[in-house]
Amino acid sequence: QAQLAESGGGSVQAGGSLTLSCRFSADMMGWYRQRAGMGPEWVVFIERDGITTYSDSVKGRFTVSVDSAKNLIFLQMNSLRPDDTAVYYCHPPGGDWGQGIQVTVSS
Repeated sequence: QAQLAESGGGSVQAGGSLTLSCRFSADMMGWYRQRAGMGPEWVVFIERDGITTYSDSVKGRFTVSVDSAKNLIFLQMNSLRPDDTAVYYCHPPGGDWGQGIQVTVSS
């Protein structure tokens, strides 16, 4: 299985933006996150035909898109809040979690 390396994480102040990316490797891909001391949660799913499903916690603030030519998925995160601080993961539903990438939002 090809490595699905997430990239683009980092630290930002509340209200700021970050964009994460990973490689599209299946007909459906998901972005997930795990906040400290909490279980993993799904953030958004995207299918190759462009159908997206957002969790209520990010709807209206996060946007997922695909660069088909580069086979990349982007997660544009706007209006970030401290409670968005988490390790973010990108993989198909049921896929390997990998190491993820840290996103830290300071108040």
